[in-house]
Amino acid sequence: MKHMTLKDITIACDGIFYGDPAFYNKSVSSVVRDNRHVEKDSLFVALRGERVDGHSFIPKAIKAGALSVLSEEVLADAGFPYILVPCCITALKDLATHYLKHMSVKVVGITGSAGKTSTKEMIASVLSTRYSVLKTEGNYNNHIGLPLTIFRIREEHEIAVLEMGINDFGDMSYLAQMARPDICVFTNIGVAHIEQLKTRDGILQEKTAMLYYMNPKGTIILNGDDDKLITVRPANQIPPTYYGLDEKWPYYATQIEDKGLRGITATFHTPTSTFDAHISIPGKHMIYNALAALGVAYAFDMKEEDIRRGMEALKPLPGRNNLIEAETYTIIDDCYNANPDSVKAALSVLASPHLTYGEDCKGIKMPAIARRTVAILGDMGELGPQAEEMHREIGELVARLQIDVLIAIGRLAKEVAKGASQSISPQDTTLIHHFNTKADYFAQQHHLLAKGDIILVKASNSKGFSEIVDRLADKA
Repeated sequence: MKHMTLKDITIACDGIFYGDPAFYNKSVSSVVRDNRHVEKDSLFVALRGERVDGHSFIPKAIKAGALSVLSEEVLADAGFPYILVPCCITALKDLATHYLKHMSVKVVGITGSAGKTSTKEMIASVLSTRYSVLKTEGNYNNHIGLPLTIFRIREEHEIAVLEMGINDFGDMSYLAQMARPDICVFTNIGVAHIEQLKTRDGILQEKTAMLYYMNPKGTIILNGDDDKLITVRPANQIPPTYYGLDEKWPYYATQIEDKGLRGITATFHTPTSTFDAHISIPGKHMIYNALAALGVAYAFDMKEEDIRRGMEALKPLPGRNNLIEAETYTIIDDCYNANPDSVKAALSVLASPHLTYGEDCKGIKMPAIARRTVAILGDMGELGPQAEEMHREIGELVARLQIDVLIAIGRLAKEVAKGASQSISPQDTTLIHHFNTKADYFAQQHHLLAKGDIILVKASNSKGFSEIVDRLADKA
């Protein structure tokens, strides 16, 4: 790692070095918080968590080959070099800021209430056709995950695509001071984390704090179809670039054709060109993700053929609109996280009229098959006083879309079932079930589902609905 000697680290973190002076100018190979990820000459950061104190794993980290440790405790008779800091989390931020400052890499920062990860994946897929790209992996988008992602940047990387997620006021400033984006991408302003941020205007205020720390000669890319983002007037005077479905935007899409679970096609327009592309992941929201990537690609002077190739190369991630063709069921695994906007988008995919496979992604006619649509939905978190109302609205949508079977699991999900029950008309055939726990549901699963069902699984990540996906796919 460049500019990452123990001396550099000590200065960057405002720490105190303890140990043999011979180690002071040695470089670390990586920065890790988990002793299981230690490699030769790693720097192990002893973070304190709610359940686990990283300091207790220092001996294992040294035994595994760590060169040194960031510690909040004096380590008597350590026998290895370490750096004492007041707070390891703050030190992690300071160190990431120092490290990125010395790397010649362009940074794309991505935020929004929904679609951050799928937009990040689309942007990285497009840019990777021409550049060496590092992207955020998994859920490493917070005050701990972002610096650990930054430490994965190496000299061969030309662009870092960094997802930046927030929960409360002040979070974005904390993240953006590290990332210092050259390009800022905003997907939408919804109601995720409204419990802490109170209103959509509060969410907008916090998300757009990224702009105060960006490259003053950089690029801002906004979803012009979002009623809140269209009001943004950056204090840094950088004129935003907009994307959306309206033809007045420089990046827009027409001729959108829903292929159901086989994806979606569209004609994409830029200020200088027009081209067609097929995206294999279903959902109209993927068009917005592709348009955001289109804006980023043009900021990097990419060619149309490379952009199209990157769009079409995108593959789904587990838990993120991932289509699983199991022996008994077809599963839409979207259980990584949930908020009202993302649940509505997922339900629109499930309700697509193309689910009978009347036509595949290449336009070949296929035999129609009558298949039930099933929504297995759990609680959505961090919605504040409006939580019950927002869950009922999801149930109302299930009824309007005429989903065949609703299975609601959890305390708040009971309101989903209630909203659906109150909204169905006498002639509707939607079957509605509610269970307090996953265990209650598992006891009845085989009585509720039928061979050939197309099943959406979605809930907040903390509810552990990946277990449901595994059982449906016969993995558990």
